[in-house]
Amino acid sequence: MSIDPVELALGAVLGTAFSVLYAGVEDLIAKNHLFRGLFKDIKSKLDTLKPLLADMTLSNKQLSYANNDELRGLEQVLKAGEELVRNCSNVSRWDLYRKYKYATKLLAWGEDLESQFKLLQVHGIRDGKRTAVVVENIEVGVSQISSTLEEVNQRMIENFMIQNQSAWCGVPALPEVIVGLKAPLEKLKTELLGNEEFSMLVLTAPGGCGKTTLATKFCTDQEVKDKFGENIYFVTVTKKYSLDSIVEQLYRSKGCQVPTFQNEVNAVQGLQQFLKDEGGKPLLLVLDDVWSGSDSLLCKFDCKMAKMKILVTSRSEFRAFCPPYCLEMLGCDDAMKLFHHSASLGDKSSHIPPKLARKIVERCKGFPLAITVVGRSLCAQPIEMWQDRLNQWSKGSSIFDYETDLLLSLRRSLDALDTERAIIKQCFLDLGSFPEDKRIPVNALIDIWSELHDTHEDTSCIAALCELNNRSLANLTDNRTGKLDGEGYYGDHYVTQHDLLRELAIYHSKLESAELRERLFIDICGSNLPKWWREQKYQALKARLLSISTDGESATLKWPNMHLPETEVLVLNLRETKKYAIPEFVEKMENLKVLVITNEHIWKCKLTNPQLLSWFSNLKRMRLEGLSLSSIFNSIQVKSLRKLSLIKCDSESEKFSHAFPNLEEMYMDQTAIWKPLFRGLCDLISLKKLTICRPAWIQVPDEIGNLVNLEELRLMETSQPSEFPDSIRNLKKLNTLCILDCFVLKELPECIGEIRSLRKIDTRGCYRLKKLPLSVLDLKQLEEVIFDEYSERVWLPLLPSLRDKNRDIRIVVAAVTDCRREHLKVEQRRIDFLKRLKMAGGVR
Repeated sequence: MSIDPVELALGAVLGTAFSVLYAGVEDLIAKNHLFRGLFKDIKSKLDTLKPLLADMTLSNKQLSYANNDELRGLEQVLKAGEELVRNCSNVSRWDLYRKYKYATKLLAWGEDLESQFKLLQVHGIRDGKRTAVVVENIEVGVSQISSTLEEVNQRMIENFMIQNQSAWCGVPALPEVIVGLKAPLEKLKTELLGNEEFSMLVLTAPGGCGKTTLATKFCTDQEVKDKFGENIYFVTVTKKYSLDSIVEQLYRSKGCQVPTFQNEVNAVQGLQQFLKDEGGKPLLLVLDDVWSGSDSLLCKFDCKMAKMKILVTSRSEFRAFCPPYCLEMLGCDDAMKLFHHSASLGDKSSHIPPKLARKIVERCKGFPLAITVVGRSLCAQPIEMWQDRLNQWSKGSSIFDYETDLLLSLRRSLDALDTERAIIKQCFLDLGSFPEDKRIPVNALIDIWSELHDTHEDTSCIAALCELNNRSLANLTDNRTGKLDGEGYYGDHYVTQHDLLRELAIYHSKLESAELRERLFIDICGSNLPKWWREQKYQALKARLLSISTDGESATLKWPNMHLPETEVLVLNLRETKKYAIPEFVEKMENLKVLVITNEHIWKCKLTNPQLLSWFSNLKRMRLEGLSLSSIFNSIQVKSLRKLSLIKCDSESEKFSHAFPNLEEMYMDQTAIWKPLFRGLCDLISLKKLTICRPAWIQVPDEIGNLVNLEELRLMETSQPSEFPDSIRNLKKLNTLCILDCFVLKELPECIGEIRSLRKIDTRGCYRLKKLPLSVLDLKQLEEVIFDEYSERVWLPLLPSLRDKNRDIRIVVAAVTDCRREHLKVEQRRIDFLKRLKMAGGVR
């Protein structure tokens, strides 16, 4: 039997620890699917570390092992890894909590191993016992282990040149196969090289989307190399990186003596001196994988030198420095190419039907890392394994149940939130309440977060969404302008999210048993209820948020009982159903504050038991979408309700004041509002905010003057009214009047000057507005006037007088985007059609 020379070199104790760990990793690769992808990479790195460990130990052969602190520390880490590998072998695929727990421990162990090698490197340099080649090899090992354990798809420097200085700031090697980056590369060159306004560009996307690969390809592009020559520096910025460590790498890359930096000021001076020594030559610096919250670090590099360009890759956008470039997901064809390579599909795997492979790829939704790890896990597996994987997914299993390394990669973004912004993480997890591939209305999130997280100011909710957007965890859009503009109205704002990020939120909630989860997401198809619910396993559940999605078949299901005394938010997502019975167990939700019911079907859905809504004594906010409400308001009374939102609903009831006597805010969108219904609204004496958007038809009745407590009135995208009644003078508390895109409004009433509390007027899109009454000049508290090219002719003559009366008044001339201009044309054609239809007797 031959003896491993590495074990001989390492000595009995250290060699045995390494060998046991190595054998354990090999065994897991063969028998355990959970960590197979991760451990394959670890094994390959351990293979490269064998000779390195031998070199390190041999260089210390003059020291006794008992006195060698460096090797004793390494031995402890290796033994800890041995125990961790043993524990991982006992983790069940379905034990989500232990799976996530040990995946996290693996990552932490990898960081400990990296730290040990760095200590060995420092001691080796100090004692002068390493040659330059050995030092270089240590750096290779450290970089390779770090990249594998932190993010599988982003491999750090794999091949260094022999000379030591070339190992610092070197551009990584490109992967074997690159797909879908041709267009992004050209876009990146245009944005960074062709834009003289910004010296820095942030390339952003969720983890595993190919940011590092694109940055590497950019550095190796011939046009880029012709421009910057040898002055291309690539630095991978880990979470613990500081400015002085980056500057140190820059000096080492030139083979220069590294200055000593006592503090950050010295490091900044060192950076400036390095750039000065370059003599004004074109220079490209890539800062790869910059963590969120690194604004102060980037600020040091934002020196705006004429010939210096900085490319930053990050999961965050860092908008303070420049507009970010967002890397999109792969298209279908490119996704299939990447999957074919990852799964090694070729002549040897021709037994896998193309249709089956395409279904697997579709499940990954163009996410490069997901495609890669799924492909690798199915590589060389029998067709039955492929079919079983699809079957499990169709039954509700998560892709993270199989791909632990994908989970580890994506969860980094959540880990950062744990330490920096815990409330933002909670908001991210709430996004799992809504259906897959659907836009999430921002107003719905405001309702939920205001009560669930005590963010009672709308601006706080929007700030949380902006943070998620900046971290590439969600996409925030505005249908009208494409961006937020601080109006205080968010009816046209939506959130979208990649399906894998939504799945991550849902998966995270399942790490605890059902009775302990803070969020409970239930998706029901037919009569397929969760086992714990069918068996009535728990007497009480602690969920504060409950989301139930049902289809047409399950809508008529007899619901098992569920006791939810702590639930504050209930989200009901309805699919393909015309009638729906609210689950009877909601009667026991004594603490419910927010109710959201959304019907996705084209036909209006009717609630068969609306009387249950009267049981909610603490309900404050209710959002109903796609429902027929003809009988609801006649059969309920919710005295606690403060905000009601009706979207795409039908109702002719006038019983608002009876059903919601204390209502303070009303939002209606795409809901038919006939005159009797509007009169019913005007009986809501406590109403403070009224917003009506895109109504099928609207006429403002004289009774609007009854809303004596109204503070904000918004009429948006309406074909009526052509004028306001004089009773509007009674709205003595009104401070905001927004008549955005009121296409047929011709004039404002003369009595508007009597509303002395008015602070803001918005008349954008009112292109038929012919004149303004001179009484507008009596509005001494007016602080803001917003108009655009369509209504500026009525405001321009009055502006000098308005400024004379109030020098602090804010005049906003809003730009009209091409998209909005086209929208206005479409609306005008629609209004003309409705007029012709009305003249023909086809509209009431």
